[in-house]
Amino acid sequence: MDISLLFGLLFGIACILVGNNLEHGSINDVVGGPAALIVLGGTVGAVFVQFPPDVIKGMGGWFSRLLKNKHVDHAKLIDEIVDLATRARREGILGLEKLAPNVSHPFLSRALMMAIDGADSNTIRDTMEISMQQEEESAENVGKAFEAAGGYAPTVGIIGAVLGLMQVMKNLSDIEAVGRGIATAFIATVYGVAFANLIMMPLGGRVKLRAKEASHLQEMMLQGVLAIQEGTNPKLVRDRLTSFLKESERPQGGGGEG
Repeated sequence: MDISLLFGLLFGIACILVGNNLEHGSINDVVGGPAALIVLGGTVGAVFVQFPPDVIKGMGGWFSRLLKNKHVDHAKLIDEIVDLATRARREGILGLEKLAPNVSHPFLSRALMMAIDGADSNTIRDTMEISMQQEEESAENVGKAFEAAGGYAPTVGIIGAVLGLMQVMKNLSDIEAVGRGIATAFIATVYGVAFANLIMMPLGGRVKLRAKEASHLQEMMLQGVLAIQEGTNPKLVRDRLTSFLKESERPQGGGGEG
């Protein structure tokens, strides 16, 4: 579970509600079923019009992925690749055939199998980079879809407010009802702006950030497989892969395989 995502969302909503209360408002002032229906339904409809089904499906997949936040331990992954390099130096690349299907990451498994099957380094790199590019483009489209929803929601909220004001105009004889009606009409605007800036736009940015992190991780695994194929000394494999880590993630001190 991604605590920071949930914390940010709940913290933002809580601050808005507390601020509303400090302005002598109540939670009932910002509750409106029809407004929510207009904003959510209109935004979803607009996204469906702009983006194809595979991108819409990807939005659901990425939202679930962001919530689960499966963390990859880079140090353990490097240890795993170095262990594979050590075995390959000792037994040859074919010695990894039984291990490759069971490694921790499917990208690593696929690249290893290509090396075991005798593909040259250029073929492995070209094939895996195409896969990386496709995943990155898919994530980019999903990020754009979330951001597009963030762009549509405030406008749909304005539509909801105008619809509410239209109903108010039908009953101008009751001044008290007019005041309540105007206040209720603007709930849709609040929903649209909040939905866009607390949920959709941030999610779009997070998807793009995670996609870059995934691409960086895949490049590290690809470099590891190419080093294994070349028969590189496991210590040098570790040095090469460690350069992909952030400074704070790098192990302190020396040591390595010979």
